[in-house]
Amino acid sequence: MQCSWSYLGPLQWTSYVNKHVKVTAGKDDEFDGWLLTVDPVSASLVLVKFNMAGRASVQVVMGHAVQQVEVLQEADQTTAEHLQSLFLPPQPGGLEPQERLRRRSRVRQWLEKNRIPVEEQGEELKVAGALTIASPYGCDDCSSSNEIILDRIQKLLRHLDED
Repeated sequence: MQCSWSYLGPLQWTSYVNKHVKVTAGKDDEFDGWLLTVDPVSASLVLVKFNMAGRASVQVVMGHAVQQVEVLQEADQTTAEHLQSLFLPPQPGGLEPQERLRRRSRVRQWLEKNRIPVEEQGEELKVAGALTIASPYGCDDCSSSNEIILDRIQKLLRHLDED
């Protein structure tokens, strides 16, 4: 399948996502890789290549330079899932359920020991009504619009991890 890239729009560009493509850009430049996404404003393509070790390298081909895009191969289910998971954050609470409960209990007890009001709201801990700690209940899992409270609770949690 070949096309003149500049004549297509965002709806057509999405049909190329998750496909192994060969991109002709400029006069003599050719790039190939799995098309991860297309920027709808600049028409730039984000290509991913996997090496033998399974590591990914990313290359951006600027949209204004693209002359032609040719589909070489459709992605199978495994490749499509791997492409889509490349830039996702790690799953929250990458701990086993029992370990997560133990960690939440430990954090709650630590905060109460330090005379910080804390209550459980579902899977999260609500601290002083101004801060939330999500699973897996570490320093980086805190969120608050109050930077002073955020900083102090994160420092407390760092001390917990040192003990």
